[in-house]
Amino acid sequence: MRTYNALMLFVDPPRHTRLRNLVSKGFTPRRVQHLRPRVEAIVTELVDQAEDRGCMDLMADLAVPLPIIVIAELLGVPVEDRDRLKVWSDNAALLLDGTLRDDHLAVAVPNFLELIDYLKHVIEARRKEPQDDLISALVAAQDADDSLDDYEVLATCALILGAGHETTTNLIGNGMWALLRDPEAFRRLASEPGLLPSAVEELLRFDSPVQVTSRVPLEDVEIQGVVIPKGDEVNTLIGSANRDPAQFPDPDRLVLDRPENRHLAFGHGPHFCLGAPLARLEGEIAFGALARRFPEMRLERDPPPRRAGFVLRGLKSLPVNPG
Repeated sequence: MRTYNALMLFVDPPRHTRLRNLVSKGFTPRRVQHLRPRVEAIVTELVDQAEDRGCMDLMADLAVPLPIIVIAELLGVPVEDRDRLKVWSDNAALLLDGTLRDDHLAVAVPNFLELIDYLKHVIEARRKEPQDDLISALVAAQDADDSLDDYEVLATCALILGAGHETTTNLIGNGMWALLRDPEAFRRLASEPGLLPSAVEELLRFDSPVQVTSRVPLEDVEIQGVVIPKGDEVNTLIGSANRDPAQFPDPDRLVLDRPENRHLAFGHGPHFCLGAPLARLEGEIAFGALARRFPEMRLERDPPPRRAGFVLRGLKSLPVNPG
């Protein structure tokens, strides 16, 4: 599992810094904003298709396909492969979740290996015929100065693919569920589009796509009188921190124009989410499009069914009546 251990999530500086600096060029706010027209077009197409069918499940119709299409195109992975990529990625994500059992492991490991094998072929194809995509850029960086080894290239591609859609899917699903339980807030987005950037931050805080992360201190650390020994793994509860009343007044209320919204949904420090600008863009466009087109949308089932797990927090489905 050398590829798994080479994931940027699990390494520290200077290795982490080297990997992050190479990949970050593909996720600068300016470059992400250039994707806006394409993301808008994808959202319009997906919503049109759902509306034509006369029924709507916001997970299957929008929240799931949108991020995988966007990240596949950015990486340079054939979009026609998105369904199997989604299956592999979702099952491999079980390796990161706190509910991992033997039966989950039996699913997660083979799917991760299948994903890696698939990416090997794509990387080799880009090495022979480079294109204007992120995989080609990573291969070029490796070939130029050996700044990446083969395992790092594979691990980075797998991480971008998985992290680039899993959390954004949950942002859209969790966010729409919160909005549809507060119809006034949802209708407000339709009449005040300038509110969307702030609304995305509040929805990230209110029901965070990632609820838990962990750290291992490199030396003894004392926090409020409690000593955490060097080498002990510590689970940090992002979802709890984002409802901290000392930081967020009235934390259990959805406030779309909440000031000073310093949430931790994207993490903090050197491992702050690299894809945050892209997730924000996709969320803003998705929420805005749904609010404008369907201001009277309402839930068909409340609460909707949730996916298993407590690290990654998301919905299985979100059936709605478009109104």
